[in-house]
Amino acid sequence: MSDTALPGNLRVRPNMADLLGLLAIMAAAVVLATAGRHMLVPIPASEAGTIHLSPAWLPAYAVRTTLRMFAALAASLVFTFTYAVWAAKSRRAAQVLVPLLDILQSVPILGFLTFTVVFFLGLFPGRMVGAELAAIFTIFTSQAWNMAFAMYQALRTVPPDLEEAARCFGLTPWQRFWRLEVPFAIPSLVWNTMISMSGGWFMVVYSETITVGNTDIALPGIGSYVGVAIEQRNMAAIFYAIIAMLAVITIYDQLLFRPLVAWSARFSTDDGASVAAPDPWVLTLLRRTHLLRQFCLRLGETMTRIGWLAIGPRPSRPVRALVPSRLLDGAWVLALSICALTIGWKTWTFGSSHYTVAQVLHVIGLGGITLLRVMGTVVVASLIWVPLGIWLGLSPRRARHAQMAAQFMAAFPANLFFPLVVIGIVHWHLNNNIWLTPLMLLGTQWYILFNIVAGASSYPGDLLEAARNFHVKGWLWWRRIMLPGIMPYFITGALTASGGAWNAAIATEVASWGDTTLSAQGLGAYIAHATVAGATDLVGLGMAVMAAFVLLLNRVLWRPLSNYAARHYTFD
Repeated sequence: MSDTALPGNLRVRPNMADLLGLLAIMAAAVVLATAGRHMLVPIPASEAGTIHLSPAWLPAYAVRTTLRMFAALAASLVFTFTYAVWAAKSRRAAQVLVPLLDILQSVPILGFLTFTVVFFLGLFPGRMVGAELAAIFTIFTSQAWNMAFAMYQALRTVPPDLEEAARCFGLTPWQRFWRLEVPFAIPSLVWNTMISMSGGWFMVVYSETITVGNTDIALPGIGSYVGVAIEQRNMAAIFYAIIAMLAVITIYDQLLFRPLVAWSARFSTDDGASVAAPDPWVLTLLRRTHLLRQFCLRLGETMTRIGWLAIGPRPSRPVRALVPSRLLDGAWVLALSICALTIGWKTWTFGSSHYTVAQVLHVIGLGGITLLRVMGTVVVASLIWVPLGIWLGLSPRRARHAQMAAQFMAAFPANLFFPLVVIGIVHWHLNNNIWLTPLMLLGTQWYILFNIVAGASSYPGDLLEAARNFHVKGWLWWRRIMLPGIMPYFITGALTASGGAWNAAIATEVASWGDTTLSAQGLGAYIAHATVAGATDLVGLGMAVMAAFVLLLNRVLWRPLSNYAARHYTFD
C-alpha cells in the first residue's frame, strides 16, 4: 500500500484501523443516502404503509428512528448555540427568551403536532419528507429545551477569576466565547445532550405515529412499531422492541457518547482529585489509525485557528455607546409593553369568542390536578434518587457503571409500561387517577438522578477529606456537607424534571392497551383527547393553561430557589 501525502510534508501509511474506519464511514454514507431517498417518495397508501411486527423488520426501523433522533439532535445543537447564547449574552433579550423557553418546555408533544403536522405536510404535499420533518421537529421539541437551559446556565456561571483572566489576556468577545465560555460549558452540555437523547426516546412513539384529526401517518421506526404492538396487544413484539432499543442505545453510547464524555473531561474545572477514567475503546482505536488521526488533528487545528480570530473589540479599548443605556432600557420596556398589550388584546378577543368562563375554569381546575401530580412525582423522585445519586456520584467507578443503565432506563417510552399498568388497573379495579400517576415518574426521575450524580461527582475532594478528618458523619454530614454542596444541581434537576413531568402528562394520563383505554382527570388527558379529535381551539386552550401553570410555578418556586442556591451554596 503506497504512502499518502498530507499537508506539512507529513507522510503516513494507512493501516488496518484506517481501513475499518473508512468502511464505517462508507456504511454510514450509504445509510444516509438510503434514508434520504425514502424521504422523497410519495406518502404510501394504507396497505403499503403498514408497520410489520416481524423482528426481521426491526433493524431497518431502528436505523430510521436513530437517523431521526440525530437529525433532531443536530437541530437542537444549532438552536442551543444561537438561542441560549443570545439569552445569556443580552440582558434585554433574556427578559423575553428565558420565559419563552419556560413556555416551550411546558408545551406537550401533541400540542406541537397539532399545528406542525399541517404546516410540514403543506410544505411538501403528498411527500413523505413532510411527515419526516414533522417527526424530526417533534423529537427536537423533546431535546432542545434541556440543552438550551444547560448552555444558558453554564454561560451565566463562568467563574469570575476565569473572566478576569480573559480580560487580562485581552481576548475579544469571539475569542472569549470559543476559548473560555464554550470549553467551560462543554461538560454540562455533553451530559445534558445524553439526557436529551433519552428524552427523545421517551416521546418517539408520538413522533412516529402521527394522529391529528383526519391525519393518520405511521412512519417506519421503533416508535410506530411499539404503537402497533400496543394496539394489537402483542407482548412478543414489545419484547423485540425493547431488545432493539437496548442494542441501538448501546451502539451510539459506545461510538459517540463515551468518547464525548472522555473528551469533555479535559475541560473540567475540577482540581484533579477525581480518578481519571480509562479511555473508551473508540478513542483508543482512533489513536491507532494514521489517516483518520491526522485528519482529526488537522480539523482540530483549523477549529483552533477559527476560535482565535480577533473578531470584536479588545477589552482595553473603550467603547462609547451611541445611545445612553437608560434610553435603550426605556425603549425596550416600551416595546415589550406594546407587544404584551397587543398579544393580550388578541388573546382576549379570540378567547371571548371561542370559550366560555365555565370552560376556562374547568381547564384551570384540570391543570391544578396535574400540578398536584407533577409536584408529587418530583418529591417522590427526589426522595429516591438524591441519596442514590450521591452514592453513585461520589465514586467515579460506580458513576461510570451506572451511566449506561440510567441512560437506557431514561430512554424507555412510557408506552412500554402501559400493558402492565392497564392490565393491573383493570384486574384489580383500581382508581385511574391514582395508579396512572406513577407513570409520570418515567419522565421526571432521570433528570434528578443525572444532575445529582453530576453534582456529587464535581464535589471538591479536599472538603470531603476535611469532613473525614473531623469525623463528620450521619445526619450532620448530610445537612452541613453534602446537601448544601449539591443543592444547585438538585434545583436544576428538579426544575427540568418539573418541565418533563408536565410534558409527560400527555403520555401518562391516557394509557391504552389494545381496545382498552384508561384516562385520568388532568390537563394532559384533556389535551390528548382534543388532539385526537382535531379540536385545535381546545388544544390551544389546554396549551395556554399549561404554559401559565409552568410559568407561575417557575417564577414562584423554582427560580427563587435557584437564585438562593446560587447565592448561598456555590463554591467560589
